[in-house]
This record gives sequence, C-alpha cells and structure tokens, in this order.
Amino acid sequence: MVQQHDFARPEQFNFKDDNIFPNSPLPLLFYRQAITTDAKDPASIFEERFAENDWTNSWRNGVYSFPHYHSTSHEVLGVYSGTATLRLGGGHGRNVEVNAGDVIVIPAGIAHQNVGDSDDFGVVGAYPGGRSWDLLRGLPGERPNADHNIAAVPMPENDPIYGAEGPLRRIWKDARATSK
Repeated sequence: MVQQHDFARPEQFNFKDDNIFPNSPLPLLFYRQAITTDAKDPASIFEERFAENDWTNSWRNGVYSFPHYHSTSHEVLGVYSGTATLRLGGGHGRNVEVNAGDVIVIPAGIAHQNVGDSDDFGVVGAYPGGRSWDLLRGLPGERPNADHNIAAVPMPENDPIYGAEGPLRRIWKDARATSK
C-alpha cells in the first residue's frame, strides 16, 4: 500500500466554460513522471496500474489532433512513450508539454487535443469503472445534453495511480464544495 507521503502531488489546471466547451469546475490533474517507463512494454505498466484502481476499458494510441471532450466519463491518459504538446481547455486553455511517465486525469467536459508530438508518442487511456465514453467536438447542438451528461458523471472511487487513498477524491471534493 502506498503511504500518503509517497504520493506525487499533481499539478491542477482549471478551465471555465467558454460557451463552446463546457470544461469543468473539477481541475484537470497532471502527475509529472508518475510512473517509470523503462519496462519492455511500458504501456502495460499503465494498463495494470489503472486496472488495479478500477480505471478500465483501456486503449493504446495517441490523442486526437482536433479539440474534443467526453460528456459521459472522466478519462486518464498515461504517456508511455515520446513527448507531445497537448492543448487543454479549448481555445482559451493552455498548452502543456507531456513526456513518458506523465499521467493526466481529465474531468468530463474538459477539451483536449494533440497539437504536436514526437514520432514515438503513445498513451494508454482508461475510464473509471470502465465507463463508456462519447466523443464531442464543441459543435452547435451538443449542449445542453452534454451538460446534463457531465453533471451525472459520478466521482471516481479511486485515483487512477494511487487508489482510494490517492489525492483525486480529496481534490475533486474540495473543488465541488467551492464551486457551489
């Protein structure tokens, strides 16, 4: 079991609704160099850790080059190789450099896209409880249905890296309390 003091403290990024992308009152969590990627199959390390903490329905690939979000699930991305610049939060968001070993927890509604990557860039994606995900692009007509879906997405039971005692639930509960 990981002790509280062993947790990597995630950076937190907040993005407001920009009338195109709903974004979220929950902060995006960015764990830099959270998982060592020097294994023969580094993607499997992320898949196993996420699955241990009930973030499943995983896949391996990259990140779409167009801005998109999910209204039916939160998402975790584990960078298992290469580097990329991800645009987070839509047009009024920010660019963040990601590297092998990084883990990004994206709340439902937060726009994300790949705006440039190395040839070897790869991520594992997964969803709390193996939830099904949708793919929305901020197009006219998506809302208010997307807003309704986002509001109904439950709090994950576990941090995708550190489990039930990890920082995700505390950070997101505090964010929900201050956004009301």
